[in-house]
Amino acid sequence: MKKLSKWITNNSLLIIIVSVLLLIPSIIGYVHTKVNYDLLVYLPNNIDTIKGQNIMTDEFGVGAFAFVTADYKNNTEIKALENEIKKIDTVNKVVSIEDITDVSVPLDMLPSEILDKVKKDDTLLILVTFDNGTSSEETINAIKNLRTVVKDANKVCGMTTMVLDTMELSNKEIVAYVILAVLLVLVVLYFATDSYLVPPLLLSNIGLAILYNFGSNIMLGSISYITQAISAVLQLGVTMDFSIFLYNKYEQIKKTESNKNKAMASAIQETFTSVLGSSLTTFAGFLSLCSMELLLGKDIGLVMAKGVLCGLITVLTVLPALLLQFDKLITKTHHKIVFPKFKHIQNFAANKYILTIILSILVFIPAIYGYTNVKEYYKLDNSLPETLPCRISNKYLSENYGITSPAFILIDKNLKTNDLEELTNEIKNLEGIDMVLAPGELNKLGLDAILPERLLNDFENDKYQMILLNSTYEVASDEINKQLDEIKTITNKYDTNAIIAGESALTKDLIEIADHDFKAVNYISIAVIFVIMLAVLKSISLPFILVLVIEFAIILNTSFAFFEGTTLPFISSIVVGTIQLGATIDYAILMSNTYLELRKKNKKHEAIKETLEKCIPSIVVSALCFFAATFGVAIYSKIDMISSICKLLSRGAIVSMIVVSLLLPALLLVFDKLIMNTTKGMKKYE
Repeated sequence: MKKLSKWITNNSLLIIIVSVLLLIPSIIGYVHTKVNYDLLVYLPNNIDTIKGQNIMTDEFGVGAFAFVTADYKNNTEIKALENEIKKIDTVNKVVSIEDITDVSVPLDMLPSEILDKVKKDDTLLILVTFDNGTSSEETINAIKNLRTVVKDANKVCGMTTMVLDTMELSNKEIVAYVILAVLLVLVVLYFATDSYLVPPLLLSNIGLAILYNFGSNIMLGSISYITQAISAVLQLGVTMDFSIFLYNKYEQIKKTESNKNKAMASAIQETFTSVLGSSLTTFAGFLSLCSMELLLGKDIGLVMAKGVLCGLITVLTVLPALLLQFDKLITKTHHKIVFPKFKHIQNFAANKYILTIILSILVFIPAIYGYTNVKEYYKLDNSLPETLPCRISNKYLSENYGITSPAFILIDKNLKTNDLEELTNEIKNLEGIDMVLAPGELNKLGLDAILPERLLNDFENDKYQMILLNSTYEVASDEINKQLDEIKTITNKYDTNAIIAGESALTKDLIEIADHDFKAVNYISIAVIFVIMLAVLKSISLPFILVLVIEFAIILNTSFAFFEGTTLPFISSIVVGTIQLGATIDYAILMSNTYLELRKKNKKHEAIKETLEKCIPSIVVSALCFFAATFGVAIYSKIDMISSICKLLSRGAIVSMIVVSLLLPALLLVFDKLIMNTTKGMKKYE
C-alpha cells in the first residue's frame, strides 16, 4: 500500500483526468441498463406459477392481457374500437361479447353469469391479449398506445398498467431523490467539516463512485426500479464516512508533516487500514442479500456491494487527488467547526451505564412485541398512490364487474370430459369463486353452438386445456391464498401436473418465498458479519456483544412501524434489517476498537470516557449523513415501496447511533472482564 499511496499522490492530476474520462463508459452503461418495474419477474424460474406464465405465452400466445371498459352505444362503435386496438404492435387478440354477432346472436341469449362479467349498464368489457410478457418493453409500449386509442387511461386495466404507472412515477421522482440527498448531506457536512470547499469535493468523489457503479450495472443485464431508486442514496450514506475519515486524517497529519504529498500518502495508508474492516462488514451485509430465493435480493445486494467497492476505491484514489489539487483553496475557505461535542451524552453513557441497561431491558419488551407483530402487505399496487390510472381502473373493474382476481388453470388436454366437468363443479362450489369457464363448461352453457370457433380454440391446444376463473377475493389476502390451496388440492385429484397461473398465484408464491427469505437472510447476514468481526476484533465475546447491540437497534427501529399503525411493504422487513446491520455495525466496531486501545493504558472507566469523547462525534456525523441521504427520499417519494425502505433506513441510522452511543459503552463496562479474557492480547490488561 505504501508504493501505491506514493504513486497516487505523485499523479493526482492524471487520476482526476482518468476519473473524468471513465464517466463516458459509465454514462453509456447507465443509459443502456434495463430497469424492471415488475417485482414478480424476480420470482425463481423453477416454480409452477412462472412455468404457467411461460406456457400461457408460448402455448396460448397470451404473454399478457388487459381489460378495456369501453363506453357502449352500439355494435358498430365497439367494432371500430376493436379494429383500432388490433393495429397496435404486439396485440395478439381483441375479444368482446359483441364478437359473437358474427353468428347473429342477440346478447340476451347469453347466460346471465357470463353477460354480467362483460357488460354493465353503458359499458362493455374488451379483453386484449399481447404477444409478450407483462413487464416487457413491447407490452408496456402497447399499453401506452392502448390508452391513447381508448382516450382514457382510467379505462385500461391489468398488471401492465401498474408496471407502466410505476415506471413513469419512478422516473419522474428519481432525480429529486438524488438532489434531496445531496442537499441534506451538504448541510451535515458544512457543520461537520472545517472548509466550505470540502463538502462539494467529498460529494463529487462519491458522485463519481455512484456513476461508476451505475454504469457497471450493464454487466447484470437489468436492475429493479427499487434498486435504481435507493442505491444512489444508500451508497452516498454508507460510504461518506470513508471520505470524512480520509480528509480528517490528512488534516491531522499535515500538522506535523509540511510536505502535503507525504501527508496524503500516510493518510491513504491509515485510511485503508482503518476502513477495511468497516467496508468489509458493509460489503458482506449487502452480499448476504444474494442468498435470497427472491432474486430481487441478489439485484439489490450485488449493486450495493459494488457501490461499497467503488466508494472505497475512489476514496483511496480520486479523493486524495482532489484534495491535493485544491489544497490551497481548501485552506483559504476554512471555517470554524460548529458541530457540538455531545458532552452530556458522553457523561450520561459513562456514569449512568447501569440505568442504561435497565432502561434497554424495559424498552426491549414492547419493542420485540412490535417487531414480531408489524403488519406487511404483498399486493404490489398498494405501493402506488390511489390517484394513478392503474389503481382507478382496477378498482372500477372490481367494483362494477366483480373481476378482482382472475386466474388460469392449465390442465392436461386429454383429461376425460366427465373428469373435467367434476373438476369444474368442485371449483365452482368453492366460496368466493363467481365464474369458471372451461371447454366443457362452454358446452354445458350451450355456448359452443353460438360462439365462433376461433374463440373456442383459445381454450385449448394440443397439450393443454385452459380453465378461466375469477375470485371475488383480493390478491394477497388470506382468503385467496387459502382458496388457491383448495383449488390446487382439487386439480391434483385429476391432474397432478396442473398449473395455476395469474397474479394471485404469483403473489401467493411471493408471500411464501419472502417469508422464507426474511428468516434466511437475517441469519446469514449475522453469521457472515460475525465471522468478519472475529477476524477484525480478534475477540470471541465482542462480536456477540456488537451484534446484540445492532440487532436491538433493528428490532427497536422496526417496532416503531407497529406502534405507528403502519403496514410495511414486504420487501422492507427483508432488506432493511440486513442493510442496517451491515451499515451501522461500523459504529460499534469503531467504539470497540478504540476502547481496546485505550484500555491498554487506562482502567475501564477512564478508557470508556476517552472512547466516548473520541468516537461519538464520528458516529454522529456518520449516522447523520446516512440519515440525510435517505430521509429526503422517505418524505418525498409517492411510491410506498421506496418511501418505506428509506424511512426505516433513516430512522435506523439514528436508532443505531443512539443505541451504540449509550448501550454499547454500558455493555463494555459490565462485561469488561469477559472481554479482556476473550480478546487476543488483552488478558494482561485485565
